[in-house]
Amino acid sequence: MKKNVSRSKKPLSPVMIVIYAVLVLLAVVYLAPLLWMLMVSVKDNKGVMAAPFGLPDTIHWINYQEAWTLGRLGVALLNSVLVCTITLLVSLIFGAMAAFAIARMRWKLSEATGTFFLIGMMVPVHCILIPLFVRFAHLGLTNSRFGLMLPYITFSLPMTIFLLTGFFRSMPGELFESAAIDGCGIYGCFFKIALPLCRTGFFVSGLMTFINNWNELLLAMVFISDPARKTLPVTLTYFVGPYATNYVQMFAAIIIAIAPTILVYCLFSNQIVEGLTTGAVKG
Repeated sequence: MKKNVSRSKKPLSPVMIVIYAVLVLLAVVYLAPLLWMLMVSVKDNKGVMAAPFGLPDTIHWINYQEAWTLGRLGVALLNSVLVCTITLLVSLIFGAMAAFAIARMRWKLSEATGTFFLIGMMVPVHCILIPLFVRFAHLGLTNSRFGLMLPYITFSLPMTIFLLTGFFRSMPGELFESAAIDGCGIYGCFFKIALPLCRTGFFVSGLMTFINNWNELLLAMVFISDPARKTLPVTLTYFVGPYATNYVQMFAAIIIAIAPTILVYCLFSNQIVEGLTTGAVKG
């Protein structure tokens, strides 16, 4: 009879112990503020002032109901979903076409065009905020969701094109050569080969675009003045007053606002890491 010999696990090396310790420390640093906000959101204002870092004596779930109704978070949530979804779709469609042309089509200005879009990533929004507002005011685009979508799309395209260009370049060139030999044109290569193979790239770039626009505050605060059209980050500022602040409702509203992004990251963390590493490899 054969004896089952159990293999003893190798002890961790000092380097791995240090790495795990650093990762645990980073996890605590990033999770501690989130847990603290969650704890404050179920307290009352008196308990927050008495012991801001203490555990709540009684859990007040009504804070979330009051934050939702008094802060009109439902309207703001719909506005954010509408603006971010349309921005996402337009950025992915035009960004994918531009990235494919830069990465796979041979023309003289392909590299210059890619550099031009990369320069767009280096331009901060604060530099063009005033001239952009003046121009939009003359065109009648202020205080409208469409006027807010235009700068969102403009600032989302450079990052989308940059990420998708890396994905398209990482694809084997033999696929497109074989398709061209079989009579497949540019549009066929794009829709039948490039797009199906770039699903992870679409997911990563789309997720980053959606979350960046979801959390954007400056443009939404400047361009939108009607409370019925304001997005979720702007609505959160209503909980802070000049003389008093309702902290429990404010933190409850913040938890409601960040819950969708946290849920998406938790569900699709593996796809995010895979997409970022895949796009970094050049074919």
